[in-house]
Amino acid sequence: MTNKPRPFHIILLIFNIAIALVFGSIFLLHKNYEFAIYVGAIIACLAIICVSFFKVPYSNATLIALTFWTFLHVSGGAIYLNGSRLYDIILLPLSQTLPILRYDQLVHVWGFGAATLTIFDMLKPLLKENLNRFVALSTVVIMAGLGAGALNEIIEAIVTAVIPSSGVGGYLNTALDLIADLIGAILAMLFIHRRYLKI
Repeated sequence: MTNKPRPFHIILLIFNIAIALVFGSIFLLHKNYEFAIYVGAIIACLAIICVSFFKVPYSNATLIALTFWTFLHVSGGAIYLNGSRLYDIILLPLSQTLPILRYDQLVHVWGFGAATLTIFDMLKPLLKENLNRFVALSTVVIMAGLGAGALNEIIEAIVTAVIPSSGVGGYLNTALDLIADLIGAILAMLFIHRRYLKI
């Protein structure tokens, strides 16, 4: 079963286009080329979703999660509080030695949870009915979500090479991002189990 466009989908599409246009303009106006590149990546991902929409049964939950991720991501690069970029702000100091919990890590948890939901939607047509191999399925879906996270880190590495002054961060940032990605993927799989699987 594939999607049929509904008013809800059109509203989400318009909202995503508006996010890309508004924030893309802000980043270009302020010569924030790091996040201008990220907006380009967002547009590419949006195009992939649109092209595959009629073939992949994307759930409303997945589409909403992806849209919210887009908004969280660009907001993190555009909004400043007390002179600090939102992405750099620690929301809850959970460690005295590590920068946890930063807004950045929260976005990674949400974002790669959304990516994991997307991957599950892509795999769903290939799954047997009454699938009872939850551990095997979870391993595949969670690792695929982590693969998306690894791809994100590769993009960030490229951005760092192209724009040395970017605020991507070093090895510790990458490690914490990947841990956040794993947490997001596991939470998404628990959501999938509760909502979609009869195991």
